Amino acid sequence: MTSVSSALWSWDRMSGCEEPCRGWGHCAPSPVLLLSLLLTTAPFGLLGEETRQVSLEVISDWLDAPQNLLHVRAVGTNSTLHYVWSSLGPPAVLLVATNTPYSTLSVNWSLLISSDPDGALMVHPKDSIQFSSALVFTRLFEFDSTNTSDAAADSPGKSYPPYSLAEFSWNNITDSLDPATLSVTFRGHPIHDPTGAFANGSLIFRVQAFSRSGRPVQPPRLLHTADTCQLEVALVGASPRGNRSLFGLEVATLGQGPDCPSVQEQHSIDDEYAPAVFQLDQLLWGSLPSGFMQWRPVAFSQKQGSRESAMSCQVSPLYPTLAYLLPQSPIVRAFFGPQSNFCAFNLTFGASTGPGYWDQHYLSWSVLLGVGTPPVDALSPLVLGIMAVALGAPGLMLLAGGLFLLLSHKRHSEYQLIN
Repeated sequence: MTSVSSALWSWDRMSGCEEPCRGWGHCAPSPVLLLSLLLTTAPFGLLGEETRQVSLEVISDWLDAPQNLLHVRAVGTNSTLHYVWSSLGPPAVLLVATNTPYSTLSVNWSLLISSDPDGALMVHPKDSIQFSSALVFTRLFEFDSTNTSDAAADSPGKSYPPYSLAEFSWNNITDSLDPATLSVTFRGHPIHDPTGAFANGSLIFRVQAFSRSGRPVQPPRLLHTADTCQLEVALVGASPRGNRSLFGLEVATLGQGPDCPSVQEQHSIDDEYAPAVFQLDQLLWGSLPSGFMQWRPVAFSQKQGSRESAMSCQVSPLYPTLAYLLPQSPIVRAFFGPQSNFCAFNLTFGASTGPGYWDQHYLSWSVLLGVGTPPVDALSPLVLGIMAVALGAPGLMLLAGGLFLLLSHKRHSEYQLIN
């Protein structure tokens, strides 16, 4: 049924969103929060597997067609996580978690590329599946923010015709596999580009898997675990249709039951890993432990992300939508069959003022995908040290004052009157 390219590597086990809260304004943390966190902070144990054996397979069509299908398999002691990424149709990913280290993926290519791909993708044994869902990146939006004021922050501006990502042509990802970083890059551009906007540009989806916990070097430095994959979406070199264009993404997912997944905001006093960003957003497919997306509400207008190039990331509420209104993903149909309970949301990057895509014709945004309990940031040693000094100094002063009064009283009681 399948043929696997020679690029296969393994690592063993030993080896809801508004403008991001900045360090100023009403979003700044209060002293009560500061004291509360100091009193309650303790080392957070990582739930799930601490390490996994991770392998990446590029699964090729036996006809050598240019379709790309990537299988990330992360094996733990008692479980396996499967991430199936594809640029068949719009870019999409399946997330499947099983309760056995022996579960496998099967692909029927002839069925997958047919008009009715139901059953072309399967994870065996079926009864080991504990969670499954999917994300589909359907459209790239562009807005003219020239005449948009801060008062109209809810509207990014006049919308240009969107780019349908189902009508993009993508590179052969076998050439982009990086064994050192467990990463793969999908690079695409519109098949029909009459204006030449993508003549020197591309839309990039960089996928990275992890065998253990850690943090990237570049902001936003999301804390990852062996239960997660990271996706970096970058728009590079494309010519905008306006002088101050804002860009956005439409993302669709399967609803769990009648309701859409929920988006939660988490706030912190620690911005060491993402300067001036005190917020972490996450989408949860159900009650924990379940599947999740996790991101900081910030994007960057330069490759070397910094505070100066940081842009806000705004997310719309999730809303139910019908499958026929969305570009269809063959891998989602192949695994889940006909579905009607889709939910969608839009991400918009930047504002009419401040850093923007127009600076260097560059935009990047990162998100974690995983199954289980989302990673939780503990306070950094630097912040803990500052808090200890800030809150400990008054206590030391009181202690010193008390000792001084005690010693003074003792000397006074030892004084003897002379007749």
